Amino acid sequence: MLEPAYQADVVIVGAGIAGLSAAHRLTSAGVTTAVLEAAPCAGGRMSTEKVDGFRLDRIGQLLSTAYPELRLTPGLDGLVLRPFAPGVLLHSDGRHHRAGVPANAGSARGALHAVRALASAPRPGAGPRGRSLPRPVSGVRGRSVPWSGAGSRSRSMPAPVPVPETARIAPRGTAPLGTAVDQARLGASLSRLANTPLERLLTRPELPAGQALAARGVPARTVDGFLRPLLAALLCDPELSTSSRCADLALRAFARGRLCVPEGGAETLPELLARTLPPGTVHTGVRVTAVSTTSVTTAEHGEIRCRAVLLATDARAAAELLPGLRVPDFHPVTVVHHTTDEPPATGASLLLDADRGGPVAHTALVSRVDPARAPAGRTLVSSTVLGPPPPDLDTAVRMHLSRLYGTSTRRWETLAVHHTAEAVPAMRPPHDLRRPVRLLAGLYVCGDHRDTSTVQGALHSAHRAASAILADLGAAGSMHVADPLPTARAA
Repeated sequence: MLEPAYQADVVIVGAGIAGLSAAHRLTSAGVTTAVLEAAPCAGGRMSTEKVDGFRLDRIGQLLSTAYPELRLTPGLDGLVLRPFAPGVLLHSDGRHHRAGVPANAGSARGALHAVRALASAPRPGAGPRGRSLPRPVSGVRGRSVPWSGAGSRSRSMPAPVPVPETARIAPRGTAPLGTAVDQARLGASLSRLANTPLERLLTRPELPAGQALAARGVPARTVDGFLRPLLAALLCDPELSTSSRCADLALRAFARGRLCVPEGGAETLPELLARTLPPGTVHTGVRVTAVSTTSVTTAEHGEIRCRAVLLATDARAAAELLPGLRVPDFHPVTVVHHTTDEPPATGASLLLDADRGGPVAHTALVSRVDPARAPAGRTLVSSTVLGPPPPDLDTAVRMHLSRLYGTSTRRWETLAVHHTAEAVPAMRPPHDLRRPVRLLAGLYVCGDHRDTSTVQGALHSAHRAASAILADLGAAGSMHVADPLPTARAA
C-alpha cells in the first residue's frame, strides 16, 4: 500500500512500456521512482487475454528485430522474440506471392537475384516441394535473433531470403509487385533505405506516404500490390496518410530485420519490465487526478511529493491532466481471434491482402510463429481489421479469411473480438518524430504519441524523457524556476 506521505525523486504516471522502461533507466541511475497505474495491472494497451489456454493480444502490434530499443532498454534482457517467416505473403487474384527483402542485399544485382529466386518458385505439382520455413528462434541481445541494425549477420539464423510457397504459387510474371524490373528496383530501393543513416532519412521532404511514393516514381501497382498492404500492417494506415518520414522508418526496419512477436503475447514486454524493477516501485489501482512539477494528487492517497513528474499515459489521458497537450487522431484496430484443428498451409507467414477484398488487412497462424499462444493440437489464427469494423463483423471476416487462406472457415471457432477505437496515434504530416518530452523543469511526458506510433517509438520517447530528467536532477540549483505550464497552445 502506498502511504499518503510517501515521497520519491520521480513519480511516473502510467505503467505502460514507456513508463516502465523510463523507471528502469531512472532506478538504474539511483533515482528513487514510484510508478502509479490506475488500472489493476501494468501494461496499458499491450495486454493479452487468456482464454482456454490461448493467449490473445488485444491490439497485436508487430515488432521488428531491427528495433534498437528492444536491445537497449534495461529490463528486457530476457525478452524472447518469435519471428515470422522471412518477408510477407501477399494474396492477390486468388494466389499467394512471397515478397521478402534479403538482408544487406546492398545493390540492384542482389535485388534482381532475389526477384529471380521468387519467379522460379515451384508451382503446385511441378517438382519437389519448397523447403520448409525456418524454425522460430529466440533471444534479443545477439543470441539467436540477428540484430540487423548492428550491421552483422548471425550464424545461427541466415539472412532472410524469399522462401518458395507451395500453396497456389502464382505463375511467372503475375506477381502484384509489378514486372521483374519493378521488383528489382523496389528491392534495390529498400536495400538503399536499409543503409541510409537515420539523420539523413529524417531530413527528407515530408509528404503523406502515398504522395511521396508516387513522387519518387514508384509504380502504382507496386504501391497497391505490396507497399500499401505492408505499411497497413506496420502502421495501421491503409490510406497511406502517414508522414513519409515515419513510413520510411517502418520500411527501413522491415528491410533491416524480421517482423516478429514477443513469446507469450504482447503483455510479456510490460510484465518483464515490471517484474525486474525494484520491489515496491509499481503501484496499481492508483488514480492520479492532478500533477505539478513537485507533486501528484491521487484519489486514493492524496498528494505525493516529488522532485519531478513524468506523464507516461496515452495521449488523451495525458491531455486530461495537462490540457495544453496535443491529442492526435487515432487509427482504430479490431483483432479477431479464431481457432481450428485443420490449419491452412501458410505456415509462419504474415499474410497480407493486396486486393483489399474484405475487412481483413493482415492475418497469420500466430501459433505457428509462437507455439506458446495456443494449446497443443490447436491453431490460433489472429486477423486484424483496420478502421471502423463492418456490420456482422465475424461473418465478414470469416468470408474474407476463406478467400485469403483458400479453405473453408465454417468450422472455425471464434475465441474473441477486441476493438480498440484509439489503438494507434495517427502520424500525418507534418509529424514531429522528436516531440519535446521536457515541458518544464520537473514536468515531462513520454509515449508513442511523442515519437513514432510503434513499440520502438514508445521506448525511445521514454529513453529521451529519462535522459532529460537525469540531466535536470543533476543540474545545480533549483529545478523549479520556470513559469506555470501554458494551456493556450498545444505542446
